[in-house]
Amino acid sequence: MITVANRLQTVEEYYFSKKLREVNALKASGKPIINLGIGSPDLMPPQRVVDAITESFKYPNVHQYQSYQGLPELREAMGAFYKAQFGVNVDPASEILPLMGSKEGILHISMAFLNAGDEVLIPNPGYPTYASVTKLVEAKAVTYNLDETNGWLPDLDALEQTDLSKVKVMWVNYPHMPTGANATEALYQDLVAFAKRNDILIVNDNPYSFVLNNNPRSILSVPGAKDVCVELNSLSKTFNMAGWRVGMVLGNAEHLGAILKVKSNMDSGMFYGIQKGAIEALKSTDEWFKNLNVAYEKRRKLVWELADLLGCTYDESTTGLFVWSKLPAGVDAESFIDKILYDNSIFITPGIIFGSQGKGYIRFSLCASEEQLQEAITRIRTQN
Repeated sequence: MITVANRLQTVEEYYFSKKLREVNALKASGKPIINLGIGSPDLMPPQRVVDAITESFKYPNVHQYQSYQGLPELREAMGAFYKAQFGVNVDPASEILPLMGSKEGILHISMAFLNAGDEVLIPNPGYPTYASVTKLVEAKAVTYNLDETNGWLPDLDALEQTDLSKVKVMWVNYPHMPTGANATEALYQDLVAFAKRNDILIVNDNPYSFVLNNNPRSILSVPGAKDVCVELNSLSKTFNMAGWRVGMVLGNAEHLGAILKVKSNMDSGMFYGIQKGAIEALKSTDEWFKNLNVAYEKRRKLVWELADLLGCTYDESTTGLFVWSKLPAGVDAESFIDKILYDNSIFITPGIIFGSQGKGYIRFSLCASEEQLQEAITRIRTQN
């Protein structure tokens, strides 16, 4: 029997990969499942994006391999977007690297900078992929706790009282998934200073900036941030293009050169038509963001109503694509969401999958129509 690599013993299959098989089996059996678990946008991208990919098929080079660094005009569009939305100047030629989704960037960055035994600071609660990729490259995941009482922000003073000598990378994610907390400008300034004092690369994962958020921020706006920071971003949530797989990493030329060494050995360039569509998405006006958030605001109010019916509490000031809700004291989240799944055919995510600090919480996705959310409310209200 061929044995698998030892590194696979350090990670489990991604939660949603497993759980969605269960959910899909229930759907196949005839259960009318309403999926409030996963953040996969169900709204359409801008029409100009769809038109651009359709138009691209008339070009003779559309089916050929593309540049590992993406089309120059795509990098220019990404740079213009960052200048317009965040006030950040980046050189499209050397400080922007398009990715096939920002999730691939997590692996590329980890492979570029981490050796076996290096330590990585990972938020708890936080995106599970940070920890799993860290383990896959044989580095050590060291969690730093985020807490509701501190606005889900890191305590950098407490971190500096610990041994950071082996820490190479720190993952930061604001607006924060799963809690929806927002970073302050002061936090970003403190993170840059912290990184410089301790010789740590900060990776800010920033895909939720434009969902129900009136003040988008980039850590790269802090003077000197490029010395010690790179930032991931994505078109998935901002432009409803999750399946297109378009992301980017931004930072100084040296850092991006290291990431490109990994990426260029992993793929053969992004499909031409997708790049053309991404360029059009990045040209969207503020009217696009306004209309997107009108839709999400309506959905969020319905999710708040659903959370109220379930006896949960939540912070109305948070942003992003999810509603992070606290369960009544003593309620086990996994048992709670399984009961709702099997009794009411509604799938919600338990907070514990994001780390021990997620115990006692559940997460609702806003990626469901108003009609579906109204139906979910009706099912719970009827049961109560």
